[in-house]
Amino acid sequence: MSDYKSDLVRTLVERGYLYQATDIEGLDAAAAKGPVTGYIGFDATASSLHVGSLVQIMMLRRMQQAGHTPIILFGGGTSKIGDPSGKDKSRSMLSHEQIQANKDGILQPFGKLLDMGKAVVADNDDWLSQFGYLDFLREYGTHFTINRMLTFDSVKSRLEREQPLTFLEFNYMLLQAVDFLELSRRHGCALQLGGADQWGNIVNGVELCRRVDGKEVFGFTTPLITTASGAKMGKTAEGAVWLNADMRSPYDYWQFWRNTEDADVGRFLRLFTDLPLAEIARLEALQGAEINEAKIVLANTATAMLHREPAAKQAEEAAKAAFVEGRLSANLPTVDLIIDKFPKSRTTAALVYEAKLTTSMKEAKRKIAEGAVRINDERITESRDHTYGEVLADVRAFKVQLGKRIVLLKPVKK
Repeated sequence: MSDYKSDLVRTLVERGYLYQATDIEGLDAAAAKGPVTGYIGFDATASSLHVGSLVQIMMLRRMQQAGHTPIILFGGGTSKIGDPSGKDKSRSMLSHEQIQANKDGILQPFGKLLDMGKAVVADNDDWLSQFGYLDFLREYGTHFTINRMLTFDSVKSRLEREQPLTFLEFNYMLLQAVDFLELSRRHGCALQLGGADQWGNIVNGVELCRRVDGKEVFGFTTPLITTASGAKMGKTAEGAVWLNADMRSPYDYWQFWRNTEDADVGRFLRLFTDLPLAEIARLEALQGAEINEAKIVLANTATAMLHREPAAKQAEEAAKAAFVEGRLSANLPTVDLIIDKFPKSRTTAALVYEAKLTTSMKEAKRKIAEGAVRINDERITESRDHTYGEVLADVRAFKVQLGKRIVLLKPVKK
């Protein structure tokens, strides 16, 4: 057991969330004394978060479990600019309508993983959009030096790669620092959490709160979550592992966790489930083929948390039917394939794309050439026409498989 006094810090450390903290002892003392309010920011640049962001949501969950208050901060304002952290190029400019639609999509998994009645949802556009440019510079510009800003990894890495860093993006860390100050004033927020790539931005916010308001606040970052083989968490050969069910089915989500590398099972159980540490230690110690038991527990638990218990059970049953018993299950993901009189067939690439197993026809063709695609259990290595008479008779659908992802593509008339 650790020597930390608060349940919050003890849990975050024991479960592997800690990478850097501005003052871990001070945070521990504050959390032991009483409820702490903490936040994580999410820019609205896509309509769903992917599993790479799940560790951040889980930290907000840990806060609630320990009796503290989480703030979900949407970057409605900063999404208009773009965070340079971890990026090689500038983001595309988004319209107000796109940002709002993305916010609606991003919020979905929080309702599954947090008690939203005890959480705060905020948007930095509420204050950032109120600043006049000269007012902002006069109030906050004197608290930041270019010398210091150039030392942060988010800026330095772009410059070292000789990738353009616009003045627009360079302002991002000032805006994020002001977010912390505003949340401190509006909600008594004393903690910002984030990934390791946010360290510079978080430190700026901590220092701004101290300089302007004399407030003691804290920063806490997680390590970059990679797999044992070095791949970035949430990125797979088949694309991003989205958290929203309409972008990644519960079955495919279950399969992602089931295919975890052996060396990652214990770490992922600690980070992404609520299982007791003693039970995780038992599962982590399994050897040989028995480690598959731990992977199924991970898949079931992680899927049940996000998509609920019935979806996890259905996914496990469908996977068992497809890969152990060699039969189809009604619980496999199904997508309607709209047909009319013409055309009378679809190419292999079209089937893969319309099954939503790839994000483009070009990617579908590449996967076919790599031998990663099966149609009705037949491996296809070059795109060809498939007539609607070739569907599996028992389910009246094409069985489209990419790697271990399976979709039933059901022809239906318009």
